[in-house]
Amino acid sequence: MQLRLTGRLAADVAATSDLSYPDYLVLVALSDRAEGRARLFELAEALGWERSRVSHQVTRMTARGLLRKERCDGDRRGAFVVITAPGRKAIEAAAPHHVATVRRLFIDSLTRSELDAITSAAEKVLAVLDAETADGHGGGARGAAPPRG
Repeated sequence: MQLRLTGRLAADVAATSDLSYPDYLVLVALSDRAEGRARLFELAEALGWERSRVSHQVTRMTARGLLRKERCDGDRRGAFVVITAPGRKAIEAAAPHHVATVRRLFIDSLTRSELDAITSAAEKVLAVLDAETADGHGGGARGAAPPRG
């Protein structure tokens, strides 16, 4: 379900805006921050992506004027990724349709108790993921194989 839903949402964003789905996700992550900026590693953490993937995505979006990089005064090697005015305009244009699509495909098809059950299950899974990440056990091939059903 998650793969099919994500695929549909990605296709919908691409069809109704000038953004790819990865563009959209990066812009959402940055626009949710008060200053509209984050360090690359923070953005990777928020998106659940490898840093190299974020770096390549940011490079493409910077070339299109959706983002810019700013020096980080506290760390000469580091930089902030910052949403630009065109980036804000793009996310503000794309978001209402995306939200309506999420509602139509997911939210509106479920009862309140079904949504509550999904929320409860998601919170439990996220707590495990957060705990493993904090313990240094989260990540790729090092983790245990999923159970076979």
